[in-house]
Order: sequence, then C-alpha cells, then structure tokens
Amino acid sequence: MSQPDAPLIGAGTTRRAARESLSSAASRKVERPAPLRQAVYEALLDLIVNRTLKPGQHLVEIELAEHLGVSRQPVREALQRLQTEGWVDLRPAQGAFVHTPTDEEADQLLSVRNVLETHSAKLAAEHATAEDVAELKALQREGVEALKQKDVERVVAANAALHARITRLSGNAVLAEMIATVDRRVRWYYAPLALTRGKDAWNEHAELIKAIAEGDPEAAGRVMNQHTERTRTAYRAHIEGTEGR
Repeated sequence: MSQPDAPLIGAGTTRRAARESLSSAASRKVERPAPLRQAVYEALLDLIVNRTLKPGQHLVEIELAEHLGVSRQPVREALQRLQTEGWVDLRPAQGAFVHTPTDEEADQLLSVRNVLETHSAKLAAEHATAEDVAELKALQREGVEALKQKDVERVVAANAALHARITRLSGNAVLAEMIATVDRRVRWYYAPLALTRGKDAWNEHAELIKAIAEGDPEAAGRVMNQHTERTRTAYRAHIEGTEGR
C-alpha cells in the first residue's frame, strides 16, 4: 500500500519553502545510462552536502522522486544507504530526516582532517612543480572571485578543488584515499562558514601556496595546520551562535 504524502519539513509556508529549495537548485535529473541506484544515491548526497536539503529536514520519497525524475523505489534504497553512512536518520513512524551532526562528530572529523591535510601539504611542497603551483594559483583566483560574488556553492567548490589538488600533489595514494573519505563531510560542515571564514581562509590559502611554491614542507605543514584548525574553531563558534539564537 502506498504511503500518504507527508510534509517535507512541515506544513504551509515551510512546505512551500522546501519545494522552492529543490526547485531553485540546479536541475539534476538522473542520467539513465548510469546504474540508477547509484545515480540516485549520488544525487541525494549532493543535495545534502550543498545543503539544498538541510540538517533536520524531513525527506519525503515522492517529493524527492519527482525532483529527480525517478520512481520511489531507488529513492527508498538510496535513503537506506545514506542512513547506513550517517547522512540520513530513519525514524520509526516518522520517516527520513537529514542527519544533524553533533558537536562531537564535527570536532572529531575536523580533527582528523587537520592531521591528514597537514601531512598532505608537507608532501605537496616536496613534489610540486612550477606548473602545479600555477594551477593552485588559478584555483585561488577562482575562490577569491567567488567570494567577491558571495556565491556560497562556488566558494565551497573552489575550496574543495584547491584542497583536492594539494592532496594529489602529495603523491601518496593511501593518504589521498583517506582524505577523500572525509572530503564530502568536510564540505558539508564548511558550507555555513564559506562567507564568514571567507577572506581569512583565502588569505591562508595564498600563504599555503607560497610555502608550496618555495618547496618548504615545514612551512606548508604549519600553515595548513593553522588553516584547518581555524576552520574547526570557526565551526564551533558557528554552532554555538546557532544554538544561542
């Protein structure tokens, strides 16, 4: 028996707001040639990471299926997988909700990120060529321009691209794999900070690129350590400010 439709995040204006958040996001109909189950999972995960679907938001299968242009079955399967991975909470008799990270979860993840990316920056400084540095500077310019436009999604993407490039420059495949496992969740936490951390974060990136260009592993590691720790501190302040409202 089909389940009755339930409000996405509530009734009335909140329901309309939820519909508009999906409608205003870039249309992402699932590509049929890809394995449907995987494609739906990736699409929903992207909507969570970029906060189109916000922490605590009620997820209704039929709403999501219509948005993605698929049936409810692959959406149901994707929600179950997302629940297993900690992105979604399935509550008996209530349905699915985007997971709201605890302070401890965020702190642990950002702490691990600090360790991994500090080591990655040191290795990048040892291996980067002039061409690599030029690419980092291009990514830096993209981030600064996105910040000027106050384009949160673009800032988050540029930040992720810059960090990912530094990871690749490390030349350590195991390290890169470990960083990749936390990358999406880091982007999820970073999105609310993209503009408030903005200028400081991109100034720190410029300092980091300078250390890499100079082939100074100790300086690169020190700057990355400070950079990631400041993001961690900013996230704590953001949560405290949100809870205080």
